[in-house]
Amino acid sequence: MSYQVLARKWRPHNFSEVVGQEHIVRALTNALEHDRLHHAYLFTGTRGVGKTTLARILSKALNCESRDSFNPCGECSACVAIDEGRFVDLIEVDAASRTKVEDTRDLLDNVQYAPSQGRFKVYLIDEVHMLSAHSFNALLKTLEEPPPHVKFLLATTDPQKIPVTVLSRCLQFNLKQLTADQIRQQMGKILNDEKLQFETVALKALAIAASGSMRDGLSLLDQAIVHGDGAVTEEMVSAMLGHVAKLPLAELLTSLSENDGKAVLEIAEQLSGFSADFGYVLQQLLSLLHKLALAQVVPGSLSADEDESVELLATQLSPEDVQLFYQIALIGQKDLPLAPDPRSGFEMVMLRMLAFRPIDGGQSDVSSRPAASPVIRQEKPVITKQVVEKASLPQSTEQSVVAPKQIVSEGSDWFNVVKSLKVMGLTRELANNCTLDLLDDKQCLLSLERSKASIRSDKTEGQLEKALQAQYGVSLKLKIEIADTSSVETPAEVIKRNSDEKQQSAEESIQNDENVRVLKELFDAKEILGSIKPN
Repeated sequence: MSYQVLARKWRPHNFSEVVGQEHIVRALTNALEHDRLHHAYLFTGTRGVGKTTLARILSKALNCESRDSFNPCGECSACVAIDEGRFVDLIEVDAASRTKVEDTRDLLDNVQYAPSQGRFKVYLIDEVHMLSAHSFNALLKTLEEPPPHVKFLLATTDPQKIPVTVLSRCLQFNLKQLTADQIRQQMGKILNDEKLQFETVALKALAIAASGSMRDGLSLLDQAIVHGDGAVTEEMVSAMLGHVAKLPLAELLTSLSENDGKAVLEIAEQLSGFSADFGYVLQQLLSLLHKLALAQVVPGSLSADEDESVELLATQLSPEDVQLFYQIALIGQKDLPLAPDPRSGFEMVMLRMLAFRPIDGGQSDVSSRPAASPVIRQEKPVITKQVVEKASLPQSTEQSVVAPKQIVSEGSDWFNVVKSLKVMGLTRELANNCTLDLLDDKQCLLSLERSKASIRSDKTEGQLEKALQAQYGVSLKLKIEIADTSSVETPAEVIKRNSDEKQQSAEESIQNDENVRVLKELFDAKEILGSIKPN
């Protein structure tokens, strides 16, 4: 006997064998049970999800001789004849090859005659959107008021091309794309029944490559069985699909987090040496970034094995970096076919991630860093502090030492220092939320409230130290202590207080304005305080 491909051999023959379309199976079985049958059904969905299969199962259920249940028995003469394609009352038509109006008229010539074998005469029209406009017009009247013994089952991958006059006469069912897990489980069941060896990781790769189509997945499984000589292994499947079995995605993201462009290019060269599909690499990178975002924003949302593998990586990248990398990779996947060659396109995507990453980055590995020990402070009704004023140094061979200067107002002086620093992002946020304890030509001591400790990181602290050194031209060292409370206003609190005062002044000026008072008296007008903004 000739070999029968898996997609045909394992095609469902009753409703209980259908995978992933439970919402449609429930509606059809309820309609059969309560005898609420429509005269025309339209099944829509992408290729390989079960449109024609469901139509054939429904035609068997309509004509099945066994009435014990509303699931086709598969053993009566009607079910067997339909499975073998010789049931005379099932007229199956491929609309792609019979688009002319004459074909449609010939098809409808025998509609008025009663069925020869079954209870219903079923017309199954596949790819119905391929019919011509005249063919649809010829079908309209019969489709709206067919004889009671006729049922129309239509299937299409493109319902947008079907006239609305036809759509309004049909009961429409939209078939969903199957998930990778559903396809993988079905593959595993088939291979167990076929008594073939397989690796679960290999089936997962095939299910992802199927892109939601069970037929495509089983066709790939057929190819993998032949390629692996009866065994479906990860190595064989990766070679067949043109994928690298173990993609260095974690190493790639680690290099990106460390701004190591040389290491990124070395990984790209390594992938090119394996003849990797760079489109697939970007796709897997997007999948990993999605898992990292879930692990950071919604802890516990991943499975145990996935969470363990991405937990460490999630602490190395900030949430902002993950979102930025995801967006750049997503756009890069679309632009990849336009690049001179796939490798250069992939390298440009990686370089774009490095180029557009903020200079001060985001917080990194905060959760894994030990918390700073609390600082025991003396009561400080009045604390003398020192600050170095930025001054132009004389041009001489010896560098002048900037003399410390006593200050009176603590918050305002640190506010002016921060205002003049050339920092941005999280580094400026860190500076704005600190208070100054000491600033001279050797060191800068700052205090940060414990509630704001999450914005402190090694990178932002280093950036702030470099900015202070550049500001005053001395090699001072920065030290930030964590404190429970502070009696001194931080620059952030000064900015907020000034903003609130300006807002209050603006609102009072509007309320005291003579023109506004007249409008309120004449027209019963009211101020919308939230719309008032200070100049």
